[in-house]
Amino acid sequence: MKKGGGRTSRIRRRKLFGNSESRGVNESYKPEFIELKKWLKDRNFEDTNLIPARFPGTGRGLMSKTSLQEGQLVIALPESCLLTTDTVLRSYLGPYVAKWQPPPSPLLALCTFLVSEKHAGDQSPWKPYLEVLPKTYTCPVCLEPEVVNLLPGPLKSKAREQRTRVWEFFSSSRDFFSSLQPLFPEAVESIFSYSALLWAWCTVNTRAVYMKHRPRQCFSTEPDTCALAPYLDLLNHSPAVQVKAAFNEESRCYEIRTATSCRKHEEVFICYGPHGNHRLLLEYGFVSPRNPHACVYVPKDILVKYLPSTDKQMNKKISILKDHDFIENLTFGWDGPSWRLLTALKVLCLGAEDFTCWKKVLLGEIISDAHEKTSLDIAQKICHYFIEETNAMLQKISHMKDEDVALISQLTLVETLRTEELKILQASAEILAGLQTAFM
Repeated sequence: MKKGGGRTSRIRRRKLFGNSESRGVNESYKPEFIELKKWLKDRNFEDTNLIPARFPGTGRGLMSKTSLQEGQLVIALPESCLLTTDTVLRSYLGPYVAKWQPPPSPLLALCTFLVSEKHAGDQSPWKPYLEVLPKTYTCPVCLEPEVVNLLPGPLKSKAREQRTRVWEFFSSSRDFFSSLQPLFPEAVESIFSYSALLWAWCTVNTRAVYMKHRPRQCFSTEPDTCALAPYLDLLNHSPAVQVKAAFNEESRCYEIRTATSCRKHEEVFICYGPHGNHRLLLEYGFVSPRNPHACVYVPKDILVKYLPSTDKQMNKKISILKDHDFIENLTFGWDGPSWRLLTALKVLCLGAEDFTCWKKVLLGEIISDAHEKTSLDIAQKICHYFIEETNAMLQKISHMKDEDVALISQLTLVETLRTEELKILQASAEILAGLQTAFM
């Protein structure tokens, strides 16, 4: 759940409370929020704990009107306010969804409804909610190609996969959109364009809460677990808070309870999960500074970059790592190289005389001090390679910001990611240096 004109383009911070920077400016007087509050009240929701506000560092969010205690119910949004596949089936789109073959996915139903309602403008009963949604998003699929090229290798690959996936989603949905022509005087191609569907896809992907629905024959077998939650989706993410969020079958409300206390007039956060910055940027379009779950991924080509090219057993070692799931998710973190990364390097650094000990290495046994030192030395070389690459990329981003003003917001987002990764790498290099001294 993110905001573009609010959350997808914003930089998060980890520190929640206790300083003046966390105090927000009340925005409840703004016309769009006045209308949204009226709309919510008509649907039996009136909030007593939270008000819309703008905060330094996080942008638009929700501010506590009173002190919130651990375990307190922060918000309970009635089912009547939620936008789900049930909403779509009850609407004018319902008969078209029900008869279409093969059955459309729940995601397509939600996206189609969003595009159609946005097109309806003032005639849409969902207008007050649509008005506060972001106009644009900053998920990688929305970034310009030259900006995507600045992303770290593993994330760049996933960003391109995301772009392909969304385009295929659009292409495969065209026939369904054509079936809706009787509902519109305009050509459906002008309404359900790629840009319109991209906006709807990002809205669902970045803002939906989890709400499981029973399987229905009118939908494909894809999970029907998304619900858009107006007003509640203004809550920003912090990796440092804990909440309980779920749909209450008894009260018929989507409820959030905080496990973290919050003082009056402070921003209230929720946590989308223990996600690193790659996942946050890919799925939600933002980066969380000082994110304890953030890390730098080491791809296979860099993993072997500083190993002897004459090693005749290298292919066998790579095969062993693949067979035992030690070729992916190798990382540097705030606490140094991961155990998985060091273990993979220890296998790769085995000499011909020690090669038969690879099982012991995978189990965490130490072969020799010399072998441990070699592995740490390679890890340090990889770390310094990433530091140099990241510094060079930051210089390139800075130059591009001077050259292309139109891309500043997108470039700043990638710059934030790269800056966080540089800090992680510097921390890892320092930790590795300490480990290396033990073998000098």
